[in-house]
Amino acid sequence: MTKEIEQLRSQRWFAADNMRAFAHRQRTQQTGYKRSDFMGRPVIAIINTWSEISTCHVHMRERAKFVKEGVIRAGGHAIEMPAMSLGEVMVKPTTMLYRNFLAMETEELLRCHPVDGVILMGGCDKTTPGLLMGAFSMNLPAIFIPAGATLNGYFKGQKIGTGTHTRKFWDEKRAGNLSEQDWIHLESSMTRSFGTCNTMGTASSMTSMAETLGFSLPGSATIPAADSAHPRLCSTAGERIVEMVFDDIKPTDIATFKSFENAIITYMALGGSTNGIIHLIAMAGRLGIELPMELFDHWSRKVPVIANLMPSGEYLMEDLFYAGGLPGLLKQLSKHLHLEQANVNGLTLGENLKGVEIYNDDVIRSLDNPINDRGTIAVIKGNICPNGAVMKPSAASPELLQHRGQALVFENHAQMTEIIDNPELEVDANTVLVLKNAGPLGGPGMPEWGGLPIPKKLLQQGVRDMVRISDARMSGTHFGTCVLHVSPESFLGGPLALIETGDWIELDVPNRSIHLDISDQEMSRRREQWTAPKPKYPRGYGAMFSRHVTQADQGCDFDFLQGNETIDEPEIF
Repeated sequence: MTKEIEQLRSQRWFAADNMRAFAHRQRTQQTGYKRSDFMGRPVIAIINTWSEISTCHVHMRERAKFVKEGVIRAGGHAIEMPAMSLGEVMVKPTTMLYRNFLAMETEELLRCHPVDGVILMGGCDKTTPGLLMGAFSMNLPAIFIPAGATLNGYFKGQKIGTGTHTRKFWDEKRAGNLSEQDWIHLESSMTRSFGTCNTMGTASSMTSMAETLGFSLPGSATIPAADSAHPRLCSTAGERIVEMVFDDIKPTDIATFKSFENAIITYMALGGSTNGIIHLIAMAGRLGIELPMELFDHWSRKVPVIANLMPSGEYLMEDLFYAGGLPGLLKQLSKHLHLEQANVNGLTLGENLKGVEIYNDDVIRSLDNPINDRGTIAVIKGNICPNGAVMKPSAASPELLQHRGQALVFENHAQMTEIIDNPELEVDANTVLVLKNAGPLGGPGMPEWGGLPIPKKLLQQGVRDMVRISDARMSGTHFGTCVLHVSPESFLGGPLALIETGDWIELDVPNRSIHLDISDQEMSRRREQWTAPKPKYPRGYGAMFSRHVTQADQGCDFDFLQGNETIDEPEIF
């Protein structure tokens, strides 16, 4: 449907001949705009998560200028609206606590202002799902612009990836194999530009899925943040969103079950972050679309990892860009994808892939030449996690995918941190490390504590991986045999809460099972003795989060934000 100017949502604020519309026009001109700058034009919001403390997004304020230029060229009026910036490294206890906050803020910014369409600017881990969740709920024409990844990093001639090598070098330092001088040098040279992590961590996993879903212009997800193509992308997106407003192309016209299935297929081929499951489930839930965890496992078994990117592979996002970018990867996946699905540029996925080339077939492999045969995601169930848990086989140690060992239990993160390097710690390479109280409520906010550190005494013996189990998440940049997202979480009295040091645990990833080797009677006895912990938050946003957040298998969204029920437009008075 094509809209006329008088049908635009913003005209309810500006077009009437009454005192209230006069005030809206008068106040807009107060900022220096002429009446003709905004009257009779579609109003485009730029929801920008720029912040000086969010290093992934520090360039986005400048990029918004290019978006505005594109909007103006296309005949629109652009207004920049800052939103909470979720910089993964700095925000404590975790950005996951605030993803839903950003989603709510995005939705309400759009609802309460005279907006016809929106450009969403983000990229660091939780900003992509947060922005899109809010936009999906509001259902106005929307384009997502990813921040872009930082440039390749190097250390002594070795290519190094953000996050992935931080963990590797930290382990070597703890083991006594890396000097203090080298550690300080790494600190100042590991990340070479603004932008998100340059590995296939959560940031690039989510921006790639946003593009595959159809909400970014083709090729957007793999443009490096510092590349001159990035401001050009911003300008083009500004032009396109004005066209989308007049064509009335809304999120519900683009996001379907099939487009989400495309995103899942791409996710598996990328070797994407385990966080992607939680975010995709939550995003789909905003549209009333159900994504069972088993669907992720199904496609993980069917689609191998063909993007040769850290932490599963050898290369970085800049290399993927030069190799053909995400469109090149999608071209390799064509036989699995629903090619009729729409993109914000007005074409179908299939149409956008015509003429796409691959320039490095070691970075973007073919389906018959994967980087390994272990798959991106395994959804595991057992008496520890009746509602499921996840792990990333492609970044795990093959010899640990079937393992039996005795548990060493940490009741919380603080206890683990205090004793993990104790040389007297009773632990060996076969021990299964278990962390409790790190889930949505227990963390709080489900921090990225799931990559439990290897005890120092074992690092010094050459051990670099162990089976680790928790109700936490793990950074998408990290690696290891880590069972994550255990649901229900221990803070609620899930079976994880009942594990004791010395219990035998058996992990069988090929058969998707995990088992705590105690009797049902012993499990019942321990449950009767378990005492529920006190709530983490007596007031504020944290209290609302605690009352309404769902568990990991349901996406950790707020229960009252799921679904596609419409809300009446605000009354203009």
